[in-house]
Amino acid sequence: MKTTARSPIGVFDSGVGGLTVLQALTALLPREDFIYVGDTARVPYGTKSAESVRRFSLEIARFLKGRGVKMLVVACNTASALALEDLRKAMPFPVLGVIEPGAHAALAASAGGRVGVIGTEATVRSGAYEKALHRLSPGLRVISRACPLFVPLVEEGWVDHPVARAVARIYLNPLLKRKVDTLVLGCTHYPLLKPALKKIVGRVKLIDSAEETAKDVLGRLTKDGRLAQGRPSRTAFYSSDDPGKFSRLGRLFLGRPLSSVRRLHLNGVD
Repeated sequence: MKTTARSPIGVFDSGVGGLTVLQALTALLPREDFIYVGDTARVPYGTKSAESVRRFSLEIARFLKGRGVKMLVVACNTASALALEDLRKAMPFPVLGVIEPGAHAALAASAGGRVGVIGTEATVRSGAYEKALHRLSPGLRVISRACPLFVPLVEEGWVDHPVARAVARIYLNPLLKRKVDTLVLGCTHYPLLKPALKKIVGRVKLIDSAEETAKDVLGRLTKDGRLAQGRPSRTAFYSSDDPGKFSRLGRLFLGRPLSSVRRLHLNGVD
């Protein structure tokens, strides 16, 4: 399908967490249209095998290709870690992830060269952030930790709850003991935990890759001469599970009501 500058940008995540990336994109690119897919029927990706994550990601990319997107933003750290290269080989349009932008931001922020990374089990196991950071600065010290309980805490709305702070303290103490000066929030859910995390990490800088990813998208569209002009942006939302639940959780992430959410039927779902 032939695309134009007015064609939409596809954005997908395993669930609602990628809405933090969508929020940054719409703020920086107010004329672009977006199609957001949350694969809520198969969330979380972080505990799935690499093969499954790649298969899920390709299914969603094919759907978005059929909707005529001009670019794909993988707003999921796990999918960015495990499926980005497969997506780039399979799709005819640019595919951008969230790990490289996050790594660049962490390197720029770190004064002492000691960077912590927290994420899902799959993201941490992949070593994607370590590889990206070491490509930029081979001598950088990178300490990673999986934090699997953070996603359900966020989706429960317990973002600055005593339970969230207690769990965060357990997860983060080993990183703080190793004197990290910068902490990459390697999952799109984690930015909502910033109030709780800041109380524990003190002066450690928190890196949310959403804004950096949006800057990368702007740069690529500008370079390719594909920036949309004219009317304000519109976003279509799709969920592979209950659209009502997606809308309720989505409001927590975006801070505003979502427009109509459509049900998306993917292979192996329903």
